[in-house]
Formats: sequence, structure tokens, C-alpha cells
Amino acid sequence: MREGATVAGHRLTGRTRRSEVGTWADAVSPDGRPSGALLFDPPAVATAGARERLVATVGADVRLQSGGPIGLLPVIDLVAARDEVWLITTRATPAVADLMAAGRLDPGGAATVLLETAQALLTVHAAGAAHGALHAGTIVIGEDGSVLLAERGLLRALRGEHASAEQDVAAWAALAGALAANCGQGHAAAALRHASAAAAHGLAAARDTLLAERDAFPGVGREGLAHAAHGLSAPASPDLPIGPAAALAAGSSGGEAVTLLDLPDAADGPGDVMMRFGPGVPTETTAAQIWRAGQTSASITATQTRGPAPRRRRRRSTAWAGTLLLAILIAAVILWLRQTPGAPLAVSDVDVKAPKKTVRCDGQADFVGVVTTNGEAGSIRYLWIRSDGRKPLEGEQRTSSGDTSVDLPLHWKVTGAGSFKGTATLRVLSPTTSGKPIQDKASFTYKC
Repeated sequence: MREGATVAGHRLTGRTRRSEVGTWADAVSPDGRPSGALLFDPPAVATAGARERLVATVGADVRLQSGGPIGLLPVIDLVAARDEVWLITTRATPAVADLMAAGRLDPGGAATVLLETAQALLTVHAAGAAHGALHAGTIVIGEDGSVLLAERGLLRALRGEHASAEQDVAAWAALAGALAANCGQGHAAAALRHASAAAAHGLAAARDTLLAERDAFPGVGREGLAHAAHGLSAPASPDLPIGPAAALAAGSSGGEAVTLLDLPDAADGPGDVMMRFGPGVPTETTAAQIWRAGQTSASITATQTRGPAPRRRRRRSTAWAGTLLLAILIAAVILWLRQTPGAPLAVSDVDVKAPKKTVRCDGQADFVGVVTTNGEAGSIRYLWIRSDGRKPLEGEQRTSSGDTSVDLPLHWKVTGAGSFKGTATLRVLSPTTSGKPIQDKASFTYKC
């Protein structure tokens, strides 16, 4: 990644950092604001399934943010160039991991990170989504000291895995433990450890534990975190390999960015982001069709001033583009007409399995709900209901065509002395063959 190259109009600064899904680069937007560009590792986006899941996940983030800030790193666009795929966001540095490595994260900053992260996750979970890869490297600090979740759902989407709220809660608890260790000894570290343990009862309980011990964290709040993050960014990495599109950026003027999202314009209502990648849909966007055909154009262009093209060349380009678009649409319609519409997804059976052995002191009961379907693609809406009176856990699981069995896990953490029998019920709300919710339940025994 060379300094001065541009991605969809965003000029790269040459400062980069690695992540689990690719390489982040600091950038500057066309209007001069700090931005971020994530280049996905080519093997991760090599298959059509991975690309489609990625588009769906990023589109879901755009919809989540359409109602206002919710603690996610704002997405600007998702673009493709040849075999390269880039996510464009607002500034994506520094990460909490960078602050920890630089020794700039004090107890007040650690508490702020945990409080805002917990609140953001609660909002995301309430919307039926999850992060799936939460740690100090996927939490970034805004210029105002705000704490933002980056890479939400990306790793799981590329792997074809489901991101669950339970995974996020466990990851948050681990993060709280790591921040406690980073704070050394004392009241603040103990309070962070208490919050980590409280996460066993949910993120709301963990957040409230931190708030109750606010006196242990001098300097808590965004102001101190903004000061700590000021001037800290990813280190320059000029020796990273440069892909074909990046090489084009450094020395050519050809190619334009191909967006993979239908972003709403001023006439659209909030949340009207559409991703038409489903089979048999004749109205796919040009970007979707080009991606399916493996013919994405170069996304990255050289940083140079270009005058207006001659009118004759512009007309010729417009006519060529119109002819190509018409040919793609005709081919898509023919393909659609030849396909037989698939049946909708339907759930026919639910079987809940509980631990056979007695759960001992401070143990965990691991339930698995096995859901039988007709093998069609779609989404399953469900509730996990616990007999201890906790708020039911509502979730949604996407299935792929050919999957006739889906596992939905529930992890029930138990602490304290005593004994009791716990029962968990998995209720599938939709879609079911009868049109009505179906459910099954199982029980475990706890003794301490």
C-alpha cells in the first residue's frame, strides 16, 4: 500500500495495521476528513458465497446505523477492484490494542471502553445482530473519544459462521479481564475484574457493576480517552506487498470504483439499503452482476488531476456502458426464467439436548437445540427461555440452501451454593411448517 494511492477517492497515507480479515490503512477522504480503508485478504473473499455474506453483513451495518449512531464504526462504502475488495469507513485508528501497547490506557479510559462497548453490544443484540470477533483490536477510538466497534460480523461472515450474542458476552468478559491486568493492582483493577465476573449474568449487569464502582476510575469519560488517543495511529508499513489494483493506483489513471452496495439517495427512506444477490433475481445491481461474473473493474485510481474528457469520448463511453448493461440484464432475465423458484424455508422439528451430568459449583450447562428444516435458504427466528426467570434470549440464524439441520446453542452459567433443576426451552417462532411456533425443552441438575 503506497502513500498517495487512492481507493474510491480516499487517499492512503501509508500507515497500516493488520487485522484478522485483512489490512487497515489510514486514509483521507475526498473532502479532507480522516477515513479508513480495509483491504480484505484475497483468499477470504475468493468464493462467491463469502462475498455475498460480506455484502449482506456490511449492508446490515448500514441499516443499523441509518437511525443514528449506535456505537459501530460508520461504513462509507464497500468496493471491488479485480480480485480486491475494500471496506471504506470513517477513521479506524487507533484501536484499543494500540493504546494498551503504547501505555496510554489508564483505568478511566479502560472503564470508558468497557462501558461504551457494553452499551453498543446491547444495542446490536437488541437489533438481532452480533459482533462475533470482539477484542482490543476490533474496538477503535473516535477523535471525540467515542468507542466504536469495528469489523462487526466480518470474520464470521467470511468463514460462513454464525455470530452469537453469547460469544460477544464471553469476549467482553475476556476483554474486561485483560484491561484489569493492564491496570495492575488496586481498586480499579479489582472493579474491572468484578465487572468481568458479572458478565456471566449479562452485559447489562456488567455495565451496572462498573457504574456502581465509578469512584474507582478517575478520569472516566470520553475527554480523557480522546486525549490518550490524540496523535496515536498505526505505524507506517511501506514494505507490505502491493496487489495488482494497488500497483495500478501508483502508476495508472485507469479504472473506477465499483460499489457493492445500493446506498440510499436523498429520495430513499432510512434503511433502504438493498443488496440484490439472491438467485433468480433479474433486477440485480450492475455491481452485483459484474461481481458474479468475476469482471469487476479496477477500483483504485492514481492520485492525479484529470481534466474533463472530450464530449465525443464521453458519449462513446456512455453508449458502451449502456450496451453492456443491457446485455447483462438480458442474460439475467433469461437465467431467471430458466430457474424454478425454490420453496421457502420451513422448520419441521426442534430437539433440545441438555448436559447429562450434574453441573457442579460455578459450572456451565451447555444446551444445543437441533432444528430440522426442509433444506432451503432463509432465516430462523427463535427464543431461548430459561426457567430461572431471566429475559428470553431472542435470536436469528441464517441458513444456506442444503442445510437440513441447524444447531442453536445456549450456555447457562450457574454460580453459588445450593442445588436446583434448570429447564431451557427453545421456541422457533418462524418459519414453521404449521405456521405456528414449535418448541422443545430439556433440563439439567446443579449441585454445589
